[in-house]
Amino acid sequence: MFMQNKETGILFKITDTEALINPVEDEVTGQHQAGEEEQPPESISKANLVFPSGEQLPVCWTDPNYRQ
Repeated sequence: MFMQNKETGILFKITDTEALINPVEDEVTGQHQAGEEEQPPESISKANLVFPSGEQLPVCWTDPNYRQ
């Protein structure tokens, strides 16, 4: 799954989708998609990610207390 880094606008390939949808996890692991070469995996805060369309992540993915 691809997300976009809000700060840089570069696409970020999520390698751990379970962490992305888990509201308890604050960071996800993936790879920036800059250039033609495969980038090394790194962690990024979910607060810095949006969908490529610019839409924010669902609250149920980021807030463990979203039902309250």
